[in-house]
Amino acid sequence: MQVTATTTTAVAQRLSRLARLYEQAQASELMDRTLDKLFVYEIDLCRSQLSQLREDLSEFEQRYGMSSEEFYRRFHGGQTDDRMDFVEWASLVQMTDNLRHRLRVLTGQDEE
Repeated sequence: MQVTATTTTAVAQRLSRLARLYEQAQASELMDRTLDKLFVYEIDLCRSQLSQLREDLSEFEQRYGMSSEEFYRRFHGGQTDDRMDFVEWASLVQMTDNLRHRLRVLTGQDEE
């Protein structure tokens, strides 16, 4: 399913209704179990994707002899060229950062 502004708004409205049910202690046990399973599934998916991305990043780090953090700093500082490998590596770093953020949100670690 492609996420559009309309879809995002509709989902946000549905989540708001769900939150109201929880605030009013009107959520069912089925809702609780379903949400728990959804979070577990999404967390596991994020961790699996992160694991694969770490392997991919490790290959670049070994090939070019620097950490992804150092590479990304140089890439954004204009200290690298725009060869395809570097564009791909930078994309992988961004994807990893996005997934880490997503995982923090899903696990509630972003609220600390």
